Amino acid sequence: MFNVKISLFARTRDLEHTIDRLHDKIIEMTVEFREAVDIYLKEKRSDNYRKTSKKIKTIEHDSDVLRRDIESRLYEQNLIPDLRGNILQLVENLDRVVNLFDEVAHKFYIEQPDVPEVYHEQLKTLVKQVSDCAENMAIASRAFFRDLPTLRDYSQKVYLLEKQSDKTSAKLRKAIFDSDLELARKNQLNVFVHEVADIADLAEDCIDALLIFAIKREI
Repeated sequence: MFNVKISLFARTRDLEHTIDRLHDKIIEMTVEFREAVDIYLKEKRSDNYRKTSKKIKTIEHDSDVLRRDIESRLYEQNLIPDLRGNILQLVENLDRVVNLFDEVAHKFYIEQPDVPEVYHEQLKTLVKQVSDCAENMAIASRAFFRDLPTLRDYSQKVYLLEKQSDKTSAKLRKAIFDSDLELARKNQLNVFVHEVADIADLAEDCIDALLIFAIKREI
């Protein structure tokens, strides 16, 4: 399975570049999100965090523009008609991941959770796993369009990282609820940990759909 290296873009180079830019935005988002959380844990809602949060918002906006452009080209130019529906769903899934990164970063900005230093390293580990998961999802998606043999490799990395993030988030949430913090604070931190981990869950859902699309492409 997936042993043929055939590009979908023999006659649609402009569309190829646009989809590549969307993948690049996801990878850029993972870098900025990790930076944002690191800054927040050191400085909370500082000027540095505001600047990074604005970068994240810009990436989210740019991704929306790219998604709409891709959707428009697929319909108006009738490009890749046999797989158009699958590609539209894939692009929407990718955009959802970008949006969730933005939502979590903005929630840190608005709610300003007080994260005890004892949990900083575990949260950083979770953020790294989640970011790596989304990055590998983007690379797997890129492979779907031009290099199917590598799709499975990157998909397996996504599944592995999602499992690791589940374990990390479970341990962190347990540590929070075993602590002497006030219940309201425990609940707030629990929600934040859940929402960070949800990014990896969403990336895994994207890979599930992507593998189905790849099977359809080979039929």
